[in-house]
Amino acid sequence: MFEHKGVDVRVEGVSKRYQMAAEEVHALRESSWEVRRGEAVAIMGPSGCGKTTLLNLLGGVDRPTTGKIVIDGQDLTQMNERALEKHRLLRVGFVFQFFNLIPSITALENLELPMVMAGVPETECHARAKALLDLVGLEAKGRKRPEELSGGEQQRVAVALALANDPALILADEPTGNLDSTNAAAIAKLLASLALDHGKTVIMVSHDAKTVEVFPTVHAMRDGRFVDAPPAA
Repeated sequence: MFEHKGVDVRVEGVSKRYQMAAEEVHALRESSWEVRRGEAVAIMGPSGCGKTTLLNLLGGVDRPTTGKIVIDGQDLTQMNERALEKHRLLRVGFVFQFFNLIPSITALENLELPMVMAGVPETECHARAKALLDLVGLEAKGRKRPEELSGGEQQRVAVALALANDPALILADEPTGNLDSTNAAAIAKLLASLALDHGKTVIMVSHDAKTVEVFPTVHAMRDGRFVDAPPAA
């Protein structure tokens, strides 16, 4: 089902500052870090430590104030907006805390939408969407709308949605934050398996120590910096 394997990720001396009224907020402070191709990594840290900011930079949603974001040898900071749009559509899959599913259409149709945007033929969209639902254990729920699914089921659809265009990099921002402990463990295990079984590069951020236990590599962030990760070479 998947043709594209993971990517190497390098964060080199990255800072991100925001101007909030008269105050300058330092979301990231000269952080350097790397993830190897096909690795499953979790980042732990309290709210406000810079975890989501980091994911936004890796996903090409935002740009750093200083430093480089290098993914598979390509520096995102040198890309124009059109190139970043392509990066977000084809190379990155996002999983969010609040599912981000369109409520008026079915699970299958939610999965087909990003493929249509990428120019995938209709018959291939449908076949791939069904295969992705099967991968996350929801093959029988394709005709259900999000409101007809449980929270755990909606997040499984969201994971499948992140895989729609076969991206090499999966970014998960507190994906278990709205789930009970059983579903949270299942979603974390599913995300880790995308690297272990399918070669994707998976980066998940969380503040829940129990949830990240299934990830083979866990790093910690505090105050915009990594506190235990070796810097990028």
